Amino acid sequence: MAVADDALARLADEPVDHRFKGLPPDAEGLTVGALTAQRRSLFTGGFTTPVLTLSAEALDHNLALMERWSAGHGLAFAPHGKTSMAPSLFARQLAHGAWGITAAMPGQVRVYRAFGVRRIFLANQVVDAAALRWLAGELAADPGFRLVVYVDSVRGVELMDAALRGAGAGRPLDVVVELGATGGRTGVRTAADAGLVADAVAGAETLRLVGVAGYEAEIPDADEARIRAWVRDLTSLAVEFDAAGRFAGVEEIVVSAGGSSWFDAVAEVFGELPELSAPVLKLLRSGAYVTHDDGQYRRKTPFARHPAEGALRPAFRLWTQCVSRPEPGRAYLNAGKRDAPYDLGFPEAQVVRSGRDGAERPADRMTVTGLADQHAFVTLPDDDPLEVGDWVGLGISHPCTAFDKWPMIPVVDAGGTVTEYVRTFF
Repeated sequence: MAVADDALARLADEPVDHRFKGLPPDAEGLTVGALTAQRRSLFTGGFTTPVLTLSAEALDHNLALMERWSAGHGLAFAPHGKTSMAPSLFARQLAHGAWGITAAMPGQVRVYRAFGVRRIFLANQVVDAAALRWLAGELAADPGFRLVVYVDSVRGVELMDAALRGAGAGRPLDVVVELGATGGRTGVRTAADAGLVADAVAGAETLRLVGVAGYEAEIPDADEARIRAWVRDLTSLAVEFDAAGRFAGVEEIVVSAGGSSWFDAVAEVFGELPELSAPVLKLLRSGAYVTHDDGQYRRKTPFARHPAEGALRPAFRLWTQCVSRPEPGRAYLNAGKRDAPYDLGFPEAQVVRSGRDGAERPADRMTVTGLADQHAFVTLPDDDPLEVGDWVGLGISHPCTAFDKWPMIPVVDAGGTVTEYVRTFF
């Protein structure tokens, strides 16, 4: 599987202009490809602050690690594309063995298809008739396009079937029954409810039941025991459906789960699945791994529980400047809620780069205590040498709400050279 090379190549022809914050103002009028070829320094090449960057080395490491880990645990991998919405990263994920890319919404599927993604797992029930008509058209236009979509209610099945019939769908849409948890997010709550949804799918000529799926991280009060119990409920549902002949005629049975916090437990329980009537596609959907972070996922990644299996590396760094030190113990940086995620914790001050001579030192005595729209509030000792004009590098928590603030993100190597630019589509 691969992203269309011509579509990616056209990204290099995009002009650099006012749409892309942080990029050098003197690059106005150049194409992205021409700017990339200049291999400018992030610090002396005209970039303005704030500017969000990605580490080239961390990206390479994380992509390779999850490829090895998934293969080693017998899992197929469809990383969640909503994390980055970056086709160049999709291409790299697919090149590292991904089965396909996961989406949450039909609008994301449109982006994926614009860049030629051929296998998409849509982890949501779609009841929007206009979106379903478009999906039917994509399936009709490309016999090689594989799409798998959630269903979680009889009414949802009715709406999907009506829209697809109205669109004259020529081949059935593959669906999986979503299992949820009481008090959690979407998905049926019981095996009996799952059976009713499966019965409804069986009665709809426009749909074909190919498996079961869900998202374990939204289980209330989740811990390892609850996660494993829920995943066993999911695999038991697959076994029960298969024994009842609900997957008759399918080429492979899809069993899918796995966010970025509990994929170790998912892999363990998926490994217990008995042989079924068709090959089983055990599909993991973690997305945050590609950049990791310095907060939420640093704490929650399964690699923290299993260090012998490797370690992901945080790839994001938000470079800001100190713009004010108006009182002892307080400084202000020129990045705020419009630039940094804050839903799962404030950014972490990591490094200071002198505005005078470029010398770097740890920022371990500095703490970000709040964010306004365009400012970060920092506490630090009265005698800290931070001065106005110094650059401050911040680590972030939650990549999903960092990518969407930046339509163009420089990728920087260990020496500070910008080697490429990642374009996002939100």
